[in-house]
Amino acid sequence: MAHLLQECKIPFTAFLGGISEDFNSNFVLEGTEYSVVEADEFDRSFLQLSPNIACITSMDADHLDIYGTGEELQKSFRDFTKKIKPEGVLFVKSGLSLEGITFGIEDDSDFSIENISIEQGTYLFDLITPKEVLKQVRFNKPGRHNLLNGLAAFAMAEKAGCTTKDLAKALGTFKGVQRRFSYQIKEEDFVFIDDYAHHPTEINAVHQAIREMHPNEAVTAVFQPHLFSRTKDFVEDFAWSLSQFDAILLLDIYPAREEPIKGITSDWLLDKIDNPKKKLIPYSLLAREIKKSKTKILVTMGAGDIGLEVPKIKKELAYAS
Repeated sequence: MAHLLQECKIPFTAFLGGISEDFNSNFVLEGTEYSVVEADEFDRSFLQLSPNIACITSMDADHLDIYGTGEELQKSFRDFTKKIKPEGVLFVKSGLSLEGITFGIEDDSDFSIENISIEQGTYLFDLITPKEVLKQVRFNKPGRHNLLNGLAAFAMAEKAGCTTKDLAKALGTFKGVQRRFSYQIKEEDFVFIDDYAHHPTEINAVHQAIREMHPNEAVTAVFQPHLFSRTKDFVEDFAWSLSQFDAILLLDIYPAREEPIKGITSDWLLDKIDNPKKKLIPYSLLAREIKKSKTKILVTMGAGDIGLEVPKIKKELAYAS
């Protein structure tokens, strides 16, 4: 969204949930006409906002240490919609049980992406708005989840006053956010991707993106679980999502703000992963194990301190770059 407003020359201030590769910062000050905020449902802090233009991309159960149940989390999103100003607009991903202007892929949403093809790792598609059809729009971030986010940003920026012509051009130059399907090494014989994915739905999205962009290649996934409570609440979903990869290297749970929960360990999760090529490894041996695997496609995932290991892994794998 911030990149699109900049390209359209609309003054804005942005507080982002990650480091933007377009601005090399998570804070951008280019005016005060709009404020762009990535709202966070953790601890219900997003209920402090009263936006003019809002977008809800997902209501997947998460943060059950705060909400208790998925139903209670969904209620908080419904409460959030009531915080939107009376003259405001809500955009909603197709399929969510909320009223708003819908966006989706290859469906009858108000804003929709159709006729998708891939050309040298870049999406090409037609973008359907309530008023027009934009042909052969480009978007460089892999993954249908990223494509949906791009579409949502397009719709919101159009409501903010950008022209669709400028927006279509801006989508083609968007670099993305660090640790969101970020290519660390991209060579013909080796690819290393890093992603912040720490929820089963996000892992599934990363898997889809890799298979789409690198079909028929063996993929090794390194995953650092984040929070004992999240691992406990979604262990079966984590096991299924990780089982899709060709090989899995699992790290110990990153505790963040939590104390250990008896019986909730990475060993416990590993036992549930249905894949013969799985292994629990100590953090200190991560780079060595990756190098020893001689994998063609490597992806590291997690919201803990695994991101700090990425430069070290790149150094160990320098022979492939």
